[in-house]
Amino acid sequence: MPRSIRVDAVLVQAVIAGALSFAHLHDLAEAAGQTGWKAWAYPISVDLLLVAAWRRLRTARRDRSAWTWFVIALVASLGANIATAGLLDLKHVPAWLCIVVAGWPALAFLGGTLLVHAPTEPAAPAQAVDEPAAPEVAMHRTDEPAPTPAPIPELTPVPTPAAVPAVPAALLDHARKIADAHRASTGSPMPADVLSARLQLPAPMTDAIAAQLQLT
Repeated sequence: MPRSIRVDAVLVQAVIAGALSFAHLHDLAEAAGQTGWKAWAYPISVDLLLVAAWRRLRTARRDRSAWTWFVIALVASLGANIATAGLLDLKHVPAWLCIVVAGWPALAFLGGTLLVHAPTEPAAPAQAVDEPAAPEVAMHRTDEPAPTPAPIPELTPVPTPAAVPAVPAALLDHARKIADAHRASTGSPMPADVLSARLQLPAPMTDAIAAQLQLT
């Protein structure tokens, strides 16, 4: 019972507020030169645009166009109520207000058309709920022996031949001159260790030079 009383009170309040707003819009339109059925059509146009914009906002709250037309219709309704509260002489309506009232039908038609034909936001797809996977059960039989691991073969390391450094031709000619001078002065081939001491080179390079000069 309390719920029905509250709903009835809200409906009565809505009817009273709507009737007053309707009458104020009618009076303003009639004062601006719209007589007869035209004056009654203006409040219907304003209220319908306000309702259409509000319904659009309920389905697409981020629609800037719906917010724009909602504000325009709300300003028109509030403006009419305030203007007829004694702040405006309805017998001497200014020219700009007559222009606004005369241009309202075209503006309301444009707003209603854009609200009706505006694209609707697609509904967000429902997220698929991942079903929990069935737990894996390890099956062990006690009557079977455990498998014997295969023996790992022993790997014999393969010797890698040492890389022989390349001897530049100029260095080889220089070493040959030193060896020839030693042979000419001593009458015997130059030992490899003596050549290494003279050249001051790493052992691999000296061994390569001695091998090519056949000093070993």
